[in-house]
Amino acid sequence: MRITVLGKSPSWEDAGGACSGYLIEDGAASLLLDCGNGVFSKLRLFRDYTDLDAVLVSHLHADHILDLVPYAYALTYAPRQQPVPVAGYPGTDSPARPLLFAPSGARECFRRVVGAWGDEDLIESAFALEEYDAGSTVEVGALRARFHEVPHFTTTYAIDFSSTNGSGRFTYGADCCPGEELIEIARGTDLLLVEATLPRPERTGIRGHMTPGEAGDHARRAGAGHVVLTHISDELDPDWARREGSEAFGGPVEMAREGAVYEV
Repeated sequence: MRITVLGKSPSWEDAGGACSGYLIEDGAASLLLDCGNGVFSKLRLFRDYTDLDAVLVSHLHADHILDLVPYAYALTYAPRQQPVPVAGYPGTDSPARPLLFAPSGARECFRRVVGAWGDEDLIESAFALEEYDAGSTVEVGALRARFHEVPHFTTTYAIDFSSTNGSGRFTYGADCCPGEELIEIARGTDLLLVEATLPRPERTGIRGHMTPGEAGDHARRAGAGHVVLTHISDELDPDWARREGSEAFGGPVEMAREGAVYEV
């Protein structure tokens, strides 16, 4: 299993960066995990978007879904997607329509977002939308994903990936605050991508994210093999974040960076 970081920013993009988005490949299978602001253009640097098998969304916050909109426009209006010859393309009777797995309520959410300015079924027409919940299992080729709800400001799922090809496990913590839920799904994972958004806990006391130290502590308690801190701004000192995470984990952790590739 191969994981490529397309975007690792929090809810505002790094300079020249993108919000949450990760390309997962295993054999012939390809899946985009989250599709936040700026991710579609990053995806195009690594893979033809019409060849992607599926998109899987962890939750319905803007920084994890907004680039489904330009992606849907491309699938709808790109010359090679048209049924008749256009601009040198021969026309097709079977335009690409990737699977889109999203939490329950996604259809209504997407219709509300794109309906604010135009065709409310843009996303569900461009993609084959399937909603999932905590009890679901998603399979795309050799990839298999299972879910565990984690505490955040909206219904959010950490996602654990395994492969029928016999490669290792990869766990994506999505966005979450401290809690046992992430530890449960990530226990013994080979690679944990864990959010480390905050320099300190939220002042209000209402939690939705973690600090690098909290992220490292959760990785230690889960017994993760390899730890990467993500969902973190370029405005937060990376040396400080790495140090805080490593001390809590009890070993070295990495900082996510766009273009980084991990194999499990």
